[in-house]
Amino acid sequence: MELILTNPDGNEMRELTGADIDVDLGDTNDFVVTVSARDWQGDVVKNCRIFRPGTEYGGLVGGIGTDTSEDAVLIKGYTWRGLLNKKIIEPPAGQDYRTVSGELHTIMKSLAEPEFPDLMRVSGEDTGVSVSSYQIPRYCTLLDGLGRLLASAGYRLKICYMQQEQGLPGYAELSAVPAVDYSDQIELSSDSRLDYTAEVTWNGVNHLICLGSGELKDRTVIHLYVQADGSIGKTQYYTGIDEVAEVYENTNAEAEDLEEGGRDRLEKLMGKQTFKMDVSSLGMEVDIGDIIGGRDYITGIYVKKPVTGKIWKYKDGEESLEYKIEGDET
Repeated sequence: MELILTNPDGNEMRELTGADIDVDLGDTNDFVVTVSARDWQGDVVKNCRIFRPGTEYGGLVGGIGTDTSEDAVLIKGYTWRGLLNKKIIEPPAGQDYRTVSGELHTIMKSLAEPEFPDLMRVSGEDTGVSVSSYQIPRYCTLLDGLGRLLASAGYRLKICYMQQEQGLPGYAELSAVPAVDYSDQIELSSDSRLDYTAEVTWNGVNHLICLGSGELKDRTVIHLYVQADGSIGKTQYYTGIDEVAEVYENTNAEAEDLEEGGRDRLEKLMGKQTFKMDVSSLGMEVDIGDIIGGRDYITGIYVKKPVTGKIWKYKDGEESLEYKIEGDET
């Protein structure tokens, strides 16, 4: 397994031999590289890059530390997705929303490249797909905004670190690719003869009381409810002992923004089915946004949803890749 270290300018310095790495994509969007103290060379500084060639696995170094119990040095940072998640898309002055139109890569280039000059580039290929007057949610992260934009066209975000000719710095390439439904081909289950975890949460929040601007009786209040099919509406479905309520506050939000933020919040709090499995030995790899299925014959849990997370690890010479898919509790 090849793991490359660059200087802050992106020029390759050396291979990190004997290192272990844990990369989280889709959840914390960060990485930890563990190097034994005897192999530590002291050349890792802020904004060095670490990457596995030809993949998304890697990111920008944001800190180092030591673990004396393991006699090791820890190198930590955000993945490329993590960096996108730390930038905010703001509406232009005097406008309610950032509205974009055009070919997908052209829009992506206008949003991402100014934030990460020399570090990220958008593919120059024409996707042949355009959107018109797409409204990006107010003050969302760049990662979320790109994901929503692409999903509206049936696409997903692909990231791959690209090496250049000797002496030239590499870069993380962003591109839009069609999201693929693999569920007919790939169903993670005990048939795969691999260990997995399956979980269904029935007691997730199903009634969110959104409190916006104003005071006391004049305060903006919106009630959002999870429906039987897992969608979110304004008619209450779960009542009595089945109702699970929570309050969401945004004191500066008027009704439209309050509802938008409330829906995002409720999607994270509502009941879900979760399926995780290490699939590295199956010789298959799909990406975040592609659709696969997961089935547990013991409990009857079945999920057919986009991949929401990947965890790639390399430890003691062994590679593992875990997928996470989430669906509504129904």
